[in-house]
Amino acid sequence: MFHIIRPEGAAHLNRPHVVVHRMKLYEDEITTLNGIRLTTPERTWLDLAETLSVDELVVAGDHCVRIPRPEFEGRDKPLCTVADLQRMIDRHKGKRGLRKAKEAIRLIRVGSDSPSESLLRLAIVRSGLPEPEVNAPVAYSDGGRSLQPDLSYRKYKIGVEYEGASHSDEAQIVRDIARSERYQELGWTEVRISKRHMGNDAKPAVAKVRTALIQAGWRPERRP
Repeated sequence: MFHIIRPEGAAHLNRPHVVVHRMKLYEDEITTLNGIRLTTPERTWLDLAETLSVDELVVAGDHCVRIPRPEFEGRDKPLCTVADLQRMIDRHKGKRGLRKAKEAIRLIRVGSDSPSESLLRLAIVRSGLPEPEVNAPVAYSDGGRSLQPDLSYRKYKIGVEYEGASHSDEAQIVRDIARSERYQELGWTEVRISKRHMGNDAKPAVAKVRTALIQAGWRPERRP
């Protein structure tokens, strides 16, 4: 199924497997890829707010604003910036899904490398735990080797690593073991999360992070 936007007032279009949306579309919200005119990433993100949940919008937004890894992706600039997303929200007042978009943009962070990392971060924050840093270099060993956890708490020397399906690859297992050795060298705690911890609203994953934080000295704030 293809979704296309027709400007307001344009002639009716009826094609099989095509869904037509009539809405205002500015020229700078259009880009070209392989000769095909498409909406820009930031405009597409806003249009998705009509159908996606807030969490799904955060995942999509995190992907849009993340800094790519040139050696793997062949580009060094994000698809767009948080400011670009905000510009779409400010420009299209009254658009369907705008309330969800406004909620989602407050939760979008630069740095997340996968949907699972984004969802894990959201679950951690919503549980009342401190918000972690995202893919930030946090420490270096004596040999100059860096430690860059998926999520981290610099103050408590805790790194949270989400291990997806690719971590069963033999070469990746070797890298993961080396990463664990760096954690030990630096005196950091490594919290490893997998898909099985993400069930039941990620409560098992949150429990592991909470335990590590408490063991490192963190205490929940007392509420009156």
